Amino acid sequence: MPTFAFMGMEKRTQAERLRGLVEPAVGRLGFEVVDIEFLSGSRTLRIYIDGPEGVDVDDCARVSRQVSALFDVEDPIPGQYTLEISSPGLDRPLARRDDFVRFAGSQVKIKTSAPVEGRRNFSGRLLGMDGGNVVLESEEARYDLALENIERARLVPDL
Repeated sequence: MPTFAFMGMEKRTQAERLRGLVEPAVGRLGFEVVDIEFLSGSRTLRIYIDGPEGVDVDDCARVSRQVSALFDVEDPIPGQYTLEISSPGLDRPLARRDDFVRFAGSQVKIKTSAPVEGRRNFSGRLLGMDGGNVVLESEEARYDLALENIERARLVPDL
């Protein structure tokens, strides 16, 4: 499931363009865009939103109507696709620098695009940001992972 947020330059540019298009409309409704994913196999565009009180099905439907109307005018994705609006869930994706700062102290799982010290999958406590690096402390070591090398990052729910 590739996420736009930290994939190759073309997808990153497309994600930034979509985010720039969607964020003002979603923001006017009182929500934030958490992440945007495009699942190329199923041609599904999934937009994760959150709000101060969380989100429910009615909120997702309202945002879906707004984004659909916007996309009808702007036509940012060629061809047919399915638009899904979703809450980020308990395993919220972390996609922006601010997310890694905001959720410092939380348990996370991170997958990198390129190996770091021979591996691509990491889990541990998020310490935050240090310059352009996401700082993660696991049982084995502390890792400074370049933000641009992060393919996917999610919170680990504390159940």
